[in-house]
Amino acid sequence: MLHPLVEPGEYTSGEFRQELRELNLRQSMGRTGICYDNAAAESFFGLLKAEIGTAVWDSREAARADVFRFIEVEYNRTRLRKHPEFGYLTPLETRARLQQDFTPAA
Repeated sequence: MLHPLVEPGEYTSGEFRQELRELNLRQSMGRTGICYDNAAAESFFGLLKAEIGTAVWDSREAARADVFRFIEVEYNRTRLRKHPEFGYLTPLETRARLQQDFTPAA
């Protein structure tokens, strides 16, 4: 198993990729030198880490349940963000408004 403090450049190593395969995980990387490729994902995961911390769960199922609770209950239903047209809404409210805009006329 890899040391928790992986050196720069080792995220593309064969050893790291093999570890991901053994854990049944999918690697996500942007283009080299393009910091914007993963900006939305990095922002979300930063928020997730700040909210649920860096806990060590008893099982994968417990971790999945905690992440699911955060996304479906806290993030999608209570977190407000400013939409340029609708003002401050939760992600769930924003999606509902956008879907209304695409409802075909009778």
